[in-house]
Amino acid sequence: MNEVFLDTETTGLSFKDGHKIVEIACVETKDLIATGKVFHKFINPKRSIPEEAFNVHGFSESFLSDKETFNEIADEFLSFIKGKKIIIHNAQFDLGFLNGELNLIKKDLIDKNLVIDSLHIARNKFPGTSNSLDSLCKKFNIDLSRRTKHNALLDCELLREVYINLLDAKEPRFNLSSNNNESQIISNLNYNKKIVKISENEIKLHNEFIKKELKKNFY
Repeated sequence: MNEVFLDTETTGLSFKDGHKIVEIACVETKDLIATGKVFHKFINPKRSIPEEAFNVHGFSESFLSDKETFNEIADEFLSFIKGKKIIIHNAQFDLGFLNGELNLIKKDLIDKNLVIDSLHIARNKFPGTSNSLDSLCKKFNIDLSRRTKHNALLDCELLREVYINLLDAKEPRFNLSSNNNESQIISNLNYNKKIVKISENEIKLHNEFIKKELKKNFY
């Protein structure tokens, strides 16, 4: 079973308060090595963008006005994640929005049993400390220089690197092109083709860890 690293950006903190998704990114890996398959969409939320949210991700109403709605991309999204383990940092937040959107359009919800919450893992490993994505990147000396704004696709790459470190595995990084100009859509993976695969033992440890985490109920 392949993995998918997933992240979203939104207009606010709660779907129940009327906030919506404005960006979804999914990066597929196999044994934590990028396959090159990516799902990435900017989404028209059909509502205003609060200043607080704009300051986080930089996506304006005018930029999003000609993008597809969630309803228009839902089937493609569900097809991309189908049958894959889904790794999310603070999964409760993203699933609240994704399943809220899917429920509105009468689509199948994402099964929480297929989701691994890296925040849950980090809290168990580093109790009593900040375990935000930024904090974990700093803890593991992962380059944050490109993260001037929150960006779902870039955050998927950072999460993958964080997750590998949380498992105490080692594997070469891949780079995602990023551009702060909102007119530029990030659509491709640019990664080092000279991939050195992780060892069989590390793959075994990873798979055993996945099985253990999938048995847990995070919420």
